[in-house]
Amino acid sequence: MPSPTQFRVIRDPLWNTIRLDPIAVRIIDTSEFQRLRYIRQLGFAHLVYPGATHTRFDHAVGVYHLARTALRFLKERGSFPEEVWEEEELIPYAALLHDIGHFAFSHALEELEPETIPADHEVVSSQFFESPELQEALGDLGPGVADRIHRLILGEGDLPLGGLVSGSLDLDKMEYLRRDARFCGVPYGEVDVDRLIQGLVLLPDPASGRYEVGVHEKAVASLESLLFAKYQMFRNVYWHHGVRAATVLYKRIVEEAVGEGLVSPPELVGPTDEELLYDIGRRAQEVDTAGAERLRTRWLPALWARRIPKRALEFTAADLTEIPLPSWLGTDSPRRRELEDQLATALELEPGEVVVDYPAKAAMFELNLLLERRNGEVARVGPEGLPGIIDLPRVAEELYRTARVLRVFTFFRRTVTRDTFLAALRRSEESVPEPSSGVGV
Repeated sequence: MPSPTQFRVIRDPLWNTIRLDPIAVRIIDTSEFQRLRYIRQLGFAHLVYPGATHTRFDHAVGVYHLARTALRFLKERGSFPEEVWEEEELIPYAALLHDIGHFAFSHALEELEPETIPADHEVVSSQFFESPELQEALGDLGPGVADRIHRLILGEGDLPLGGLVSGSLDLDKMEYLRRDARFCGVPYGEVDVDRLIQGLVLLPDPASGRYEVGVHEKAVASLESLLFAKYQMFRNVYWHHGVRAATVLYKRIVEEAVGEGLVSPPELVGPTDEELLYDIGRRAQEVDTAGAERLRTRWLPALWARRIPKRALEFTAADLTEIPLPSWLGTDSPRRRELEDQLATALELEPGEVVVDYPAKAAMFELNLLLERRNGEVARVGPEGLPGIIDLPRVAEELYRTARVLRVFTFFRRTVTRDTFLAALRRSEESVPEPSSGVGV
């Protein structure tokens, strides 16, 4: 354990020199935080963009750095009521720990059914805060600090500075877009972070009078660039067909392992990327079932060798204009698995070896923040933006629709015609009637 006054400096390819205070050093040296070195930030994106091997560790340290920078700028902007700075000292550590609960390969498992995955990473992070080692590292911040930091990560409470950790303008988004773009070697996520941070202000809500982190009108162009960068990264990186193909294979491996009793849902919390795959493979060797045999001889070797599923059919937004889609098609659900296995039978594949993938991120352009106009007025910017000031959210639904692609992946090369898929979809709908909700699933 480092001494209470020991600082540390990290060299980072994005932010150059990051200076860690003594409490941050103690947090980083815990086994809970060191685990993040072995969880890739972008899951399986490295199979398409070879440089994308950066980790949740790198990202978390970067968010900590941005939190300290943002607090410094906010303090320089003028005097505010004392209550504005309530629990200010916790903000950098909440930023540092915001991803402490991530599953192996980051967000992929959060797409699975609730019966398979315990909860999203922010919720399950409470288990890591119970660690004696992490509690000791946080001890100098006072009693109950782990719970207070966890609440900040969950976005609970109304602390004025909480928006730096969880909100429309949180520092997490600024960091991951820049880092992901850099390591993928693409230009889409190059957000003007410096301008955004310098544009942060503490503003009173016109309705309640409570202070929140907001943005000055001078930084609006940078804010819109962040929103558009997010759209571009989803369209070109996060939802790239190769990334999604590897992701659906991994999800199917974990789903099968849980279904076969090789891994229990609580055991998905904690392992690193390679630990989880190794454990599934080892346990599959010890069980003589068809599912275990598929895992050990076909699906796991395919993932390790990058023999990822193939696109058998693809519908772009233009293709889906006149096709009503049921709501369950956009979720990992029993209804969708039934459709997938019908297609697998027709294509002479084993159960589970066809996946329908229609990823969703409905909150891609979500906004709820305060804006300070040049004339000093304060306005709340909601999901529709602010006409003439922030207009991008007004076309959010159309951009979101164009970013989404419906794909049918097969574990061995097959072709699925449009008519075959739509006929199977109609049969699934007729078997248990359910209202359709159009292309905005």
